[in-house]
Amino acid sequence: MALADRPLLGWNSWNCFLTAEERADFTGLTAEAILGCAQALVDSGMRDAGYEYVVLDDGWQADHRDSTGRLLAHPTRFPDGIAPLAEQIHALGLRFGLYAVPGSLTCAQQYDDYGGAPLGSLNHEELDAQTFAEWGVDFLKYDWCRADHNDGLTAIDAFTRMRRELDRIDRPVAYAISEYGRFEPWLWAPRIAHMWRTTDDLLPTWASLMRTLDLQADLAAYSRPGAWNDPDMLQVGNGALTDGENRAHFYLWAVLNAPLIAGNDLRTMTAGVRDLLCDPEVIAVNQDWGGRQGTRIGPAGAGEVWAKPMSDGGAAVVLLNRSDAPLEITATAEDLNLKTAPRTVREAATTETSSFEGRLRRLVAPHDATLLRLS
Repeated sequence: MALADRPLLGWNSWNCFLTAEERADFTGLTAEAILGCAQALVDSGMRDAGYEYVVLDDGWQADHRDSTGRLLAHPTRFPDGIAPLAEQIHALGLRFGLYAVPGSLTCAQQYDDYGGAPLGSLNHEELDAQTFAEWGVDFLKYDWCRADHNDGLTAIDAFTRMRRELDRIDRPVAYAISEYGRFEPWLWAPRIAHMWRTTDDLLPTWASLMRTLDLQADLAAYSRPGAWNDPDMLQVGNGALTDGENRAHFYLWAVLNAPLIAGNDLRTMTAGVRDLLCDPEVIAVNQDWGGRQGTRIGPAGAGEVWAKPMSDGGAAVVLLNRSDAPLEITATAEDLNLKTAPRTVREAATTETSSFEGRLRRLVAPHDATLLRLS
């Protein structure tokens, strides 16, 4: 299977180590913490469910390079360096990812509690790509977070520079780029990266989830195997999201064929969050390419229908209640524009199967969703 032929699944450290005040708690970002989350990925069953990447996000760097110009790990948070950490993660049957930027400073520099100015890859792309390969990096998150430190480069030029160097190393690396949808990356990123951010950071609130969802409505044409729209890492299990909001979030990202990169603290997650993230019915929807990522069917509103074609000729359908009151939501076979009439309906949450009578109708709780498979 080609690299990133399906949406990537994994875990990233950023959301886990971000406080409620949206300030990064880098004091908690250590090799021990990352290994703890990696072990929890295994012990929870998430690895066996398909989550294979452990991505160390911003805050791992020292504030200087060594005498040969190579990047260094933070001396107290990662005293043994990055290569041993990658080796231990590989030993768990997982892949290792790392964060870098195309400018001279990373996003972490804005936080006073970091204690330094982490260095980016500007004018060090060749050396950094070689270093990443030597360290055992399998996934690179490359983040355009500080446009004022990019030496006048455009986003396309900056991301292409690293793409060129990744092509020269003897190691396959999944390449995720982030410029927050500022320059319509879906128009040019498919020839550069395996996934690209389409929006600003997703926050663990219902308002942020719905705003981000709306920005995905017209992007389905740009997604395909090996090149994925990325509406940002999952916030399932974070903040004050309710069970219903977590469920709606996960279902919607699944039908969007979004990369499913968890961002919660895997060491302390509840059984409900674990079961949702490991739900085979939802993951199967996300990993199936039926020819188009999910789209909104019909008008936007309090009750919405999102659907994506499945490779078996059926469809995955999310009935979403954005309102603050219970709502009956319906969708017909004509609404879904199915080529062949489905015979059965399977509900993801209960795995119950029934006959399809030409119309879906469900009462959906507020800030919640139902995922149905038509086959």
